[in-house]
Amino acid sequence: MTRISSLLCLLLTAGALHTARADEQVFFPFDDESIPWKHNLHVDLVQGEKHPENPVLRTGPEGSPDFGHAVLYGTVLHDGKKFRMWYLGMMQRKIEKYQAPGWWRPMCYAESTDGVHWTKPELNLVDLNGNKKNNICLIEGEPYSLTRVNDFLTVLYEPEDPNPERRYKCAYIAHPPFEDVRGGRTPIGPNESRWGAFVCATSADGLTWKVVGDRPMNSAGERFEVSGLYRFGNFYYATGQLISPWTWHMDGRDIGRVMLAYRSPDFEHWSQAKATSFMRPIQYATHEKPLEGSQTHMGAGIWNRGNVLVGFYGMWQHGPKERPKDKNYFWGMRMSLGMIVSNDGIRFREPVTDFAMIPRGEEGKDWDCISLLQGHAFANVGDKTYVWYSHWDNEGQFRNMEVGLATWRRDGFGHFTQHVPATAAHCVTKTIAVSDEAQPVHINVAGVTSESPITVEVLDDHDRPLPDYSGANAAVISEESLHGAVTWPKLKSNALPKGKAVALRLNFPANSKAKMYALYVGRAKPAAP
Repeated sequence: MTRISSLLCLLLTAGALHTARADEQVFFPFDDESIPWKHNLHVDLVQGEKHPENPVLRTGPEGSPDFGHAVLYGTVLHDGKKFRMWYLGMMQRKIEKYQAPGWWRPMCYAESTDGVHWTKPELNLVDLNGNKKNNICLIEGEPYSLTRVNDFLTVLYEPEDPNPERRYKCAYIAHPPFEDVRGGRTPIGPNESRWGAFVCATSADGLTWKVVGDRPMNSAGERFEVSGLYRFGNFYYATGQLISPWTWHMDGRDIGRVMLAYRSPDFEHWSQAKATSFMRPIQYATHEKPLEGSQTHMGAGIWNRGNVLVGFYGMWQHGPKERPKDKNYFWGMRMSLGMIVSNDGIRFREPVTDFAMIPRGEEGKDWDCISLLQGHAFANVGDKTYVWYSHWDNEGQFRNMEVGLATWRRDGFGHFTQHVPATAAHCVTKTIAVSDEAQPVHINVAGVTSESPITVEVLDDHDRPLPDYSGANAAVISEESLHGAVTWPKLKSNALPKGKAVALRLNFPANSKAKMYALYVGRAKPAAP
């Protein structure tokens, strides 16, 4: 990789993080809506490389808010200067009815300059054990039970919000008693002693929060476990886990754990209706009653890339039905992390069924060998993509319940590979509506050479090559790059023709060993500091 490419990668780091402010569209090979047309190509997904210093964020000493566990049922963002992590702590190493004592797992906060080495600043906001020298964020609101985080929290940063008090937004799971909930019980699902519901809050700095509204948002009475928050198009979406009997197949059959979505136009008024966003293929591939086995755990952690959402989800595989009497309900359950994508913010799909992007470690040997938990924790850092995740000892022994890091080549989750060797291949993108502003094209590719380059042509909306961009005038990609310019030689430009509807065709010669990881169309805007 050239020095110029490396510098460009560093400059793009802040703009391609969790807060998607890019006009740049990203075309991943595994996104079959953005690149629907393929000849002699298949997608190879790539597993992440686990960081040698894992776990990178560990539990604190006894008496600290994260002594019991420090799990990334949370978010990592970058503010242009440092990485900021919101995660769930637990003060004791015990559980009561599968939950934290007192139904409280505090929202904890950590910072890092490199994403690997983390500090836990004393925020002096929340009293714990007689003092405020801890890293717990403050949540204010009424009723008090709504301010006590119990499960998955997601933080969203919107620097453009005209109200400074709303620039940080979060959603999390609380378990308020029914008397604290406006509307009380409903006939949907079985009666419970507490309401598992999602709560929203806003903040000016991400440290002191105020609950939005005075009741859980899913007032229909369903036991929705929110695990995602993002804005896409005109709506905010809160995605998460619903479990039968609160959710079901289209024909009414039970389905188990699946990913559902609610939406809001303003972050205050949420839909009562919801959409089924994702279920694993095994959950709908049979008309038989679904097994407890393969399910979708806690929705997905989402990376908003502007035109496409990439998510990691928990590949739940339940333990044996027959278990020792002294073992809990989750004994024997195991879980790795798979990948899903969406182009509309509502419906997600799995590019390669049951492929583990971050597999759990070796049983009985590695720190993360039981079950992995996803977070909203993605970032491009120089020439790498970072994804943080957690380990869950679902058997209740609190073994290594901390935060790890996996890395890829920048945007290197997957690449095109020629299916039949020594045979030419090509792909064509969806139609791109080009504005009157210049929209440059860049490519993330490896394995090309001057003897075996990729060529890139521009087609009109009837699949006809544009002469100035095709044939002898096609762009020739002969050097490996993470964000290399696709330059058409006749025009000496890497910009698409303005004001037209076009598509891009990539040609792989018969002897190609190329791995195409991504195309980028447009300009990325830097994130606000």
